[in-house]
Amino acid sequence: MSAAHSDSAKPTCYAYDPIEQLHTLPGHPENHKRLHHTMALLQKRGILEQMQSVTVTPIPLTQLHWVHPQHYVARVQSLDTSGGGFLDPDTYVVPGTYRAALASAGALAGVVEAVATGQARNGISLMRPPGHHALADRGMGFCIFANVSIAARVAQRVFGLDRVLIVDWDVHHGNGTESIFYDDPTVAFFSTHQYPYYPGTGAAEDIGEGPGRGTTMNVPLPPGVGDGGYLRIFDELLIPFAHRFQPDMILVSAGYDAHWLDPLASEHLSLQGFAELTVRVRDLAEACCQGKLVIALEGGYNLDVLSYGLMNTILVLMDEEAGVDDPFGPPAHTHEAIDSLIHRIQRIHDLL
Repeated sequence: MSAAHSDSAKPTCYAYDPIEQLHTLPGHPENHKRLHHTMALLQKRGILEQMQSVTVTPIPLTQLHWVHPQHYVARVQSLDTSGGGFLDPDTYVVPGTYRAALASAGALAGVVEAVATGQARNGISLMRPPGHHALADRGMGFCIFANVSIAARVAQRVFGLDRVLIVDWDVHHGNGTESIFYDDPTVAFFSTHQYPYYPGTGAAEDIGEGPGRGTTMNVPLPPGVGDGGYLRIFDELLIPFAHRFQPDMILVSAGYDAHWLDPLASEHLSLQGFAELTVRVRDLAEACCQGKLVIALEGGYNLDVLSYGLMNTILVLMDEEAGVDDPFGPPAHTHEAIDSLIHRIQRIHDLL
């Protein structure tokens, strides 16, 4: 693992390596064009020059095995070297996938290192394949290795951060992340997701078990909630949940597929809305854990929306006064009547 090149004038760091381009399949929504498009926009706007760069190295196998058993890792590697195949109907492996997936996990761990050691205040990993659907022993939902779960363990076991909060605003429930920490009281998991929708998990009553009971908060949403509904959810549910948990670091599974132009879902967020969510988690990190915030890319399949969404997220991380660049504007309609859902989750989690 290699941390950021320290530059106190550049408090936000990023990790990127073109090795992620090896993992691609023509016609599949999760392909190399996602970040090719994004990096071109960030370079055109001069954003990357304003950030510290984290050198990407593959995740060490010892750390990978903190989450994934050896037999599953060996299966991914074997599929890769034998010419490729599928881990499930949605999740492909091609020659190069194994290297890209190790780098994706390693990049996020490198950003965690930079932030945990104070070399950067916050940071983002601009890498793929994504990870929040990956179970300990099975890849699914476009995900190979559970990047954010691995990063949480690195934060704890390498850098001594006792409590990690994972916020997942991808439009799909982060079932892999949830399952890995479901009985663990040291890692809290908060997820907003369209429901019932792929992968079908994430009911409000799923709150963790055993010693981890109460440290999972699921917010299952009807279609069309939009910016106003999401912001209420963050203000009325996430913020009190986080303050009660008192994390030492916040990790975000940032999908941009809740945008109204995304082809795979229908939550009707705008780019302004995503920027406001970033403001919320940035300010929450400032209040709870000295600003220690690390963001990982998950979904988002409209390439223009993804590019601008990530750029706006970075601008919020760098400058609280930064304006939002939204060439697409708001959706025509939203449905923000979520009072009963918020009250139900407040009751479930004793937040009233």
